[in-house]
Amino acid sequence: MTATDPPPYDAIVLAGGAARRLGGADKPSVRVGGRPLLDRVLAACAGARRTVVVAAPRPTSRPVRWTRENPPGGGPVAALDAGLRHTTADCAVVLSADLPFLEEATVERLLSALRASGADAALLTDADGRDQPLVAAYRTTALRHTLAALAEGNGNGGDNGLTGLPLRRLTAALDLTRVPDPLASFDCDTWDDIADARARIREHGHVLDEWISAVKDELGIDLDVDTHVLLDLARDAAHGVARPAAPLTTFLVGYAAAQGKGGPKAVAEAAHKAAALALRWAEEANTAGEKPAGEKPAAEKPVGEKPAAEKPAADGPGSDKPGPGSPAPGPGR
Repeated sequence: MTATDPPPYDAIVLAGGAARRLGGADKPSVRVGGRPLLDRVLAACAGARRTVVVAAPRPTSRPVRWTRENPPGGGPVAALDAGLRHTTADCAVVLSADLPFLEEATVERLLSALRASGADAALLTDADGRDQPLVAAYRTTALRHTLAALAEGNGNGGDNGLTGLPLRRLTAALDLTRVPDPLASFDCDTWDDIADARARIREHGHVLDEWISAVKDELGIDLDVDTHVLLDLARDAAHGVARPAAPLTTFLVGYAAAQGKGGPKAVAEAAHKAAALALRWAEEANTAGEKPAGEKPAAEKPVGEKPAAEKPAADGPGSDKPGPGSPAPGPGR
């Protein structure tokens, strides 16, 4: 880590709730935009040095450490304490697993607010101004101290002392700074929330980024490329060559990049070469009917005029008029 790099952080994702308002469905596995809600949250905290998920293990888009509160189903405070025991960084981002619009930039904003404020925690507030303690960054020392005090106050120093405690008991004992973000704090508690989230990501401003993220997750690709470059390439190939050339060209650019270094730079270089080729094709198409300078266009030549080499000389060989000394036409001539 260099002097300009931000300090490392750990992430704790709570994914073991009962989801009663979803009829007991496994909420972290519910798909929004083709991706499980849990995977969407894991993508947002991909910069964490260690990610701990408090839930029963299941397939995820990237490796994580699994743990459970004791007993399972003991509530968010007990789950948070169980996850915290596996962290070592000075800061921990605590997230619920039902945040479809959480982004990595939001996590970074929370961490920046925490460091700048000197508070114990920085948390998001929703559209109504309510605190969201499960979309927050905490100083782990303050968090451990407060959780230990809560457990002791409930007569038990273990997880059982935190079972069933509401999160407001935790946040009430901490010095907080708040970051308003109505969209990132949107969570999915009901099927109506799920339907709303699925509709929102198909809006014009979100659908392309959502689709690219979903495809990368589905194919197991962890590569950030300039999508504008690829879109421009597809446009040039479609206009300069033929419409089906657009998807085929972008596929070949990806294949060429994979055969080389395989990173964003390789994609950009291959796209630049293919775009230049498409422009050359377009230029050739635009000049296909032009003649070299000085050549008389065929349309300007008199209709029926023969080239000079083929035009017979007057009264000469090949002329219809007999020349001097020629025999007069006679029978059979």
